Amino acid sequence: MRIEYEIKLGFKDVMIRPKRSTLKSRSEVTLNRDFKFLHSPLTWEGIPIIAANMDTVGTFEMATALSKHKVITAIHKHYSLEEWDAFLNQAPQGIEDYIAISTGIGKQDNKRLSAIFTSHPQLKFICIDVANGYSEYFADFVKNVRAQYPEKVIIAGNVVTGEMVEELLLSGADIIKVGIGPGSVCTTRIKTGVGYPQLSAIIECADAAHGLGGQIISDGGCASPGDVAKAFGAGADFVMLGGMLAGHNESGGEIIEKNGQKFRQFYGMSSTTAMDKHAGGVAEYRASEGKTVDVPYRGDVNETILDILGGLRSTCTYVGAARLKELTKRTTFIRVAEQENQVYKS
Repeated sequence: MRIEYEIKLGFKDVMIRPKRSTLKSRSEVTLNRDFKFLHSPLTWEGIPIIAANMDTVGTFEMATALSKHKVITAIHKHYSLEEWDAFLNQAPQGIEDYIAISTGIGKQDNKRLSAIFTSHPQLKFICIDVANGYSEYFADFVKNVRAQYPEKVIIAGNVVTGEMVEELLLSGADIIKVGIGPGSVCTTRIKTGVGYPQLSAIIECADAAHGLGGQIISDGGCASPGDVAKAFGAGADFVMLGGMLAGHNESGGEIIEKNGQKFRQFYGMSSTTAMDKHAGGVAEYRASEGKTVDVPYRGDVNETILDILGGLRSTCTYVGAARLKELTKRTTFIRVAEQENQVYKS
């Protein structure tokens, strides 16, 4: 047993200090980014926000809506090949640049991935997703997927430490998903005691990834556009959103009415709800590590994504970043005192 005494920070523990700016308007800020990847020869251009691969967020309908803004959707892994065929046969041209195929690490997952690529070789992104990215088997699976698909962009996670970021990049991943337990419907930290404050995880993992020429995704913990800005300011290349995109027309989840008000169900993919739906229940050897909540119905996702992008542009103007790429170089975080933190959270 050992204890690390260095302070680790989450989004609520800091604010971004403003700096002198020559920008006259938010409209001068460019959020588009261009990426080359460590292993894949492909390039990508767009706004580096990703809808999470949860079946209450990462839907085909969400992908159609967000692709208009050049935002990626990680499609959840529970669609059938027939559903993929139906979607891609009528999807907007060029949508392959803004969708990722999510997969687990079982034999059936590999077969499903192969079937989708056989039918739709134009797809570019693979998101290999597990709650715990620290197993040797996971790293080996990433190696095998890289060998099978040498030209695809591979996303792998989740981890929260620099050494595992490096191992997964060296195993063949291009982008590493960073975050254990920060999500609004994730209970991993409560059930297991395992986790890492998200802001510090981003800072440390981005440093490790960028040293090798890879990228990271901040996955979880963003509850407001300001949190998204903090994630980018800390060094994240992409930011993945779940709860902020739940509750819309394009989101999944059962629609519920309470006292005349509409809600949409939102749940973690390790929750009892998800496992009842997709795995026939919670296995005896494990515990549920997610919860189910009812999110007030929010209408079309278009207004929400515009609000997020507007907030991000505003952050850039406060620190003088004309491009999103410059935000991390222009960011200085200030620690928030406990008393101030209580005001900030309220």
